[in-house]
Amino acid sequence: MEKVQYTKKDFYYELPEERIAQTPAEPRDSSRLLVYRRDSKSIENRIFRDITDYLQKGDLLVVNNTKVLPARMYARTAHGGVVEVLLLKRYDLKTWEVLMRPGKKGKIGATLTVSDELSLTVKDITETGERVVEFIYEGAFEDILSRVGTMPLPPYIKEKLENQARYNTVYSKIDGSAAAPTAGLHFTDELLQKLKDKGVELAEVLLHVGLGTFRPVSEERVTDHKMHSEFYQIGAEAADKINAAKREGRRVIAVGTTSVRTLESVADENGFVRAQSGDTDIFLYPPYKMKCVDALVTNFHLPESTLIMLVACLTGREEILKVYEYAVENKYRFFSFGDSMLVL
Repeated sequence: MEKVQYTKKDFYYELPEERIAQTPAEPRDSSRLLVYRRDSKSIENRIFRDITDYLQKGDLLVVNNTKVLPARMYARTAHGGVVEVLLLKRYDLKTWEVLMRPGKKGKIGATLTVSDELSLTVKDITETGERVVEFIYEGAFEDILSRVGTMPLPPYIKEKLENQARYNTVYSKIDGSAAAPTAGLHFTDELLQKLKDKGVELAEVLLHVGLGTFRPVSEERVTDHKMHSEFYQIGAEAADKINAAKREGRRVIAVGTTSVRTLESVADENGFVRAQSGDTDIFLYPPYKMKCVDALVTNFHLPESTLIMLVACLTGREEILKVYEYAVENKYRFFSFGDSMLVL
């Protein structure tokens, strides 16, 4: 029996820097796929498009249809200083929670200019140091953002992203994320159609991904870590599909940790959900047992991150570290633009 009082070091593994993917695979579904079977603790090495061999008629694939905004922009202070502004969470039409670097230039009351079309005023500072700002503009915010903003790639990606669309899934629809639900980046429209033709169902849920998802665990004890909250939504159609699958004993396969967090935030003890929306700060780590999710499509995550802890809820801590060690040795590509894993 594994111990329950984990520290973050319990989820550490060695990762050579050259294993961190700098560019996305082309085409999307040509990335590698590590298939891990929990019952036999076995591993198979495939290509992502081979996922059609593992999903069967009646399976329900649950995807997160959030869309990443070009959420990083640069603003000037009244004295000419440059401040990086990263959108984190929308409060209302013009009010956002943002990350500012350097933060000392974001004092309450300060007004900063992004462009001729856009400026902002700092209204408040959160307990964790983020700024609450009100944007000043005329017209459609998203249109202006498309002109002044850039995709907020993670700091470990040093290469320039030539095609901005590659940091969104092909099924992304609803603007609001500061980072991509990267497990879904491997799907193409053609691959999704093949799965539908095979009888695999698709349900769309929404979770706007904030940077809190990727923040390192700073507390030594896992139980002391606090997750930032993120907005989620499950519509009536998705809820009906999920509940029908649970009733009929069909597999619910989550695409990405954000889909898992959405489903497990609302599932009852039998895995049933209801249409609803709200904010979730759910933090999943062993020995938590999934209530709704039966299998998972996911990327390879950072050492000591909340994401590897979530995947360990399905596999167990020791087993996920063995799988990651295997992936490192077999030269899988890691993190946002990296390869994929299917946990069955």
